[in-house]
Amino acid sequence: MLIKNGLLFLLEEKAFVKKDILIENGKISKIADEILGDNFIDCQGKYITPGLIDSHSHLGLSGDAMGWEGADFNEASDSITPEVRAIDGINPNDPTIKEALQGGVTTVCTGPGSLNVLGGQAAIISLNGNIVDKMVINPYAGMKCAFGENTKRNIPNLKNRPVTRMGTASLLRKTLTEARNYQIRKIDALEKNEIFDINFKLEPLLPVLNREIPLKAHAHKSEDICTAIRIAKEFNLKLTLDHCTEGHLIADYLREQGYPAIIGPSFGAKTKIELKEKSFKTVNALYKAGVKIAIMTDHYVIPQHALNLCAAMAMKAGLPEFEALKAITVNPAEILNIDNRKGSLKEGLDGDIVIWSNHPLLLESQVEKVYIEGKEII
Repeated sequence: MLIKNGLLFLLEEKAFVKKDILIENGKISKIADEILGDNFIDCQGKYITPGLIDSHSHLGLSGDAMGWEGADFNEASDSITPEVRAIDGINPNDPTIKEALQGGVTTVCTGPGSLNVLGGQAAIISLNGNIVDKMVINPYAGMKCAFGENTKRNIPNLKNRPVTRMGTASLLRKTLTEARNYQIRKIDALEKNEIFDINFKLEPLLPVLNREIPLKAHAHKSEDICTAIRIAKEFNLKLTLDHCTEGHLIADYLREQGYPAIIGPSFGAKTKIELKEKSFKTVNALYKAGVKIAIMTDHYVIPQHALNLCAAMAMKAGLPEFEALKAITVNPAEILNIDNRKGSLKEGLDGDIVIWSNHPLLLESQVEKVYIEGKEII
């Protein structure tokens, strides 16, 4: 597939540049000033970006136009559920997935909510197909954990529920310590060629302890963000700071610590005390401080298809245009460790392409075509 004359969002140019782009066998094979070919799509005056990426969503787990029947993102039976997997709850036929594609979103990290101290395994999926197993890019991309108000809510029949922030942190430390001790026993048994019983709850935490995947830490308030960092350092864990609503209050500290921030949802009402500092200005404050940033919708809180509008609102609040686009493309790809495939228009990467009628951060801009790995989806 050859696309000619489009304005391509190119990282090395830090701008939209008129180029041709060739996609072969699902990959971007060439980008140049001119690529010859008889059959092509003429995108004169059109804007072209990589498929947009949301690094924190509940897409496919929140049941559009449903109540409890489709609410599959919080396993409210226990505060500690590291064994549950997003891929077992995703509905690939949920209509919001098609709506997301119509908004230019092609990849999301979707997973459990924030009711649990340890909520389970988030997955990265491509929004192409109707069988989850064929959509999955990484079935276990992060372990959801949560701090603050949500974990200490009075939920009937929820086992091991903490009632204070101290209790939340203590329960997380206790579980991580149990997992570390379990890991030591497992290694010892394997070295001695002894029978070892797998612990269904603790086994999924070994990739976290081995720094293969991060804790995805739900934290709005600055003190909760600091607790997440404190525990990650105690156990030498990878960490992403998800929401990071009060991150602007401790921006310099966050730069020093070096963990990425996935910020949002910044649009809408301040529905609880944790959100009183909610503002699109947070994104720019953390960018200026030198923190790696991405913008989330937290779908269903903000509809998935509005990801580009969230970036536009961040730009309106001061974030440079180039950085706003990076925050919904290459930055989340890097945070999710899929930048070798997604998030940029570069030769060798997947042919995930969105053709826009106008600049993608303009309200009136329409998504005209969406390609995932070179296949036309929209």
